[in-house]
Amino acid sequence: MAHFLIHLTHGPEHPTQAALGFLVARAAVDEGHDVSMFLAGDAVQLVRAPVLDGLVGLGTGELRESFEAVVDGGGRLYLSGMSSKARGVGEAELEGSAQFATPHDLLKLSLEADRVLTY
Repeated sequence: MAHFLIHLTHGPEHPTQAALGFLVARAAVDEGHDVSMFLAGDAVQLVRAPVLDGLVGLGTGELRESFEAVVDGGGRLYLSGMSSKARGVGEAELEGSAQFATPHDLLKLSLEADRVLTY
């Protein structure tokens, strides 16, 4: 199976694109692929419970549903530490499902991946 890195930079202000990134990650996990997601910029806000519970993309479904499928399927989530700090996203919002990462981590993940998709 392949290793996918999905780099997501769109957040709640673009619900369809944000949900699409998670929907594609979910599809990859469902097919047995190894999936890492790196959330940067406004995308770090997607791990906030109110956003997870309320965001629905047009034709891309509910964010919470795809998020849980990715995490339950073994997908790994990384949040830009700098983007998180700038937007007030802290440890409590990670719910044990994600970890903070640096630009160096993003570069490493991209080199390790067979394919990189950006949303």
